[in-house]
Amino acid sequence: MILGTEWVIDAVGCNPAILTDLGRMRAVFDRVISDLDLHVRGEVVWHQFSLPDGVSGLALLSESHLACHTYPEFRAATFNLYCCRNRESWSWETMLKELLGATAVTVRVLDRLIQEDEPAREELVGRSASK
Repeated sequence: MILGTEWVIDAVGCNPAILTDLGRMRAVFDRVISDLDLHVRGEVVWHQFSLPDGVSGLALLSESHLACHTYPEFRAATFNLYCCRNRESWSWETMLKELLGATAVTVRVLDRLIQEDEPAREELVGRSASK
């Protein structure tokens, strides 16, 4: 059984000025969230490190999470999107080249799999009903 899908993305050759610009990185998150119709729970958390270091962002989603870390000193950005609901992939390569000036983008897709265990599911449903 597939529990969810995880996209692990590495973008290199990025414009270092964009990677230190919190507003531009927020715009990337906003675009991913909007294009994929994701649902943010609470506030997206951002931290901008002292220049010349980059930024980190984390969004808790009803679907799971979206995270990024930028490394302007290496002209690199990394992203992680995990969704526990089936959905199409985002155009990571095209969009990060456009939004970050990346020269290369690597996308790895991981299906999170388990062996289905019906007795455990029935136990949880029974415990929930008895409350």
